[in-house]
Amino acid sequence: MACANRFMFSGQVDLLLVQGAVALPQVRAGTIKALAELSPERSASMPDIPSAGESGVPGLSIAGWFGFYASKGTPVDAVAKLNATMVAAPADSQVKARFAQLGLDVATREQQTPQGLAAFQNAEMDKWWPIIKAAGIRGE
Repeated sequence: MACANRFMFSGQVDLLLVQGAVALPQVRAGTIKALAELSPERSASMPDIPSAGESGVPGLSIAGWFGFYASKGTPVDAVAKLNATMVAAPADSQVKARFAQLGLDVATREQQTPQGLAAFQNAEMDKWWPIIKAAGIRGE
């Protein structure tokens, strides 16, 4: 990212796709212009940046996300306790405010469960696997 930032500030990059939280300080400072949020809707933490659909590219959506995983075979009650703790943290008003400052949105409550994460992850794999396969991309 250091190289990309150097080129962005010297006016040598025409377009850069980057997670919003990475670019938000530069957007707020006015050193770069955000053209679109690559989510289906505007980001709650960046409401002034239009979605890709609003910017004329409907259907373009690329999610940046974080997940919390436990080892296979972790007892169900332990998973429930870990999940409750992980859900409580971003629900705290101070944490929520800090996330907004950083340009991070919190997933919906339905997505903040093991089942919700699995459904989201499966949808992402269904979306991207055909593209990866068609492009011949392989792990190294």
